[in-house]
Amino acid sequence: MTIDAAELRRRTAELLTTHPPLETDRTTFLKARFDAGLAWIHYPEGLGGLNAPRALQAVVDAELAAAGAPDNDPRRIGIGLGMAAPTILKYGTEEQKQRFLRPLWVGEEVWCQLFSEPGAGSDLAALGTRAVREGEGDWIVNGQKVWTSSAHLARWAILIARTDPDVPKHAGITYFVCDMTDPGVDVRPLRQITGEAEFNEVFLTDVRVPDAHRLGEVGDGWRVAQTTLMNERVSIGGMRIPREGGMIGMTSETWRTRPELRTHDLHQRLLGLWVEAEVARLSGERLRQQLAAGQPGHEGAGMKLSFARLNQEISGLEVELLGEEGLLYEDWTMRRPELVDFTGRDAGYRYLRSKGNSIEGGTSEVLLNIVAERVLGLPAEPRTDKDVAWKDLAR
Repeated sequence: MTIDAAELRRRTAELLTTHPPLETDRTTFLKARFDAGLAWIHYPEGLGGLNAPRALQAVVDAELAAAGAPDNDPRRIGIGLGMAAPTILKYGTEEQKQRFLRPLWVGEEVWCQLFSEPGAGSDLAALGTRAVREGEGDWIVNGQKVWTSSAHLARWAILIARTDPDVPKHAGITYFVCDMTDPGVDVRPLRQITGEAEFNEVFLTDVRVPDAHRLGEVGDGWRVAQTTLMNERVSIGGMRIPREGGMIGMTSETWRTRPELRTHDLHQRLLGLWVEAEVARLSGERLRQQLAAGQPGHEGAGMKLSFARLNQEISGLEVELLGEEGLLYEDWTMRRPELVDFTGRDAGYRYLRSKGNSIEGGTSEVLLNIVAERVLGLPAEPRTDKDVAWKDLAR
């Protein structure tokens, strides 16, 4: 059966009739939506979708929003939605898809990402967390991960670990799903310049991971991880922001409401950044159109680069515009937020927090290399360690 906009509206109306949003428990409604194939419509039937064109997702979302239906709080579960789910869909077994995707989308289980390490950030393939197999059964994992968003909230983690130190670094990695409630998983807060601790370091000590929680083949973890990383950059750089939304909207509002702060130079800079923000917004729309037609490409790296630079430049302009007021910051106490929220905060917070944008989701330096080599086709950097066994690398 062909799924078009009219059919989606019919199915959405049926869901709203059988589960009226104002009379149905939120979780019950979301589960019913998933089971009706109206969660992410481009996914297969039985996994929250209808094998429908991804571009038609907006039809379902608009109908449900008009009816006052709850959403699944996508910002809270963004790592699961944007990174774990596409990877599980592509590389997971049928049992893994059935086990993980429904509670992930509904928001019953939060996910985090155990990739970066103290000695393997920009050079992620140099990671040293080890996973050693016991016979044909479980894997025993030992190591440390860092900059892990939402680890203090997460039930599950996507994890890459070294399973073969005798081959080059990209070849000896395997991809797992790790239960964050298992013995040996120790989550510790990392306090940031804002006073918050939204990130964590995670210590793994003899953590037992069943082989049934492996995604992809043994030693093929780097290829699996590329699916995660490409989707991560798209989810960060391709966020849907309304015109004059986000950071530029807040700075423009300050400009309009505080005429005494204006100077000609600041006006020219604000206009330039406003135009750049609008270009980035329209580029994000185009990126989502490409995503609707298939798997994300490396263009997401360019969008993520733009997002980080713009946020930092706009927040810097806002601080300068406000003068002494821009240096104020209201709260340095230790906090463990569930979400990063720039709205309702002062300019000092936005300025400090934006510094992390060029690190999280891939450093700007690494993304510049990706854009140069994989988008523009420029010659690759010389890499002398590509064919050297990981155990022989200098560390």
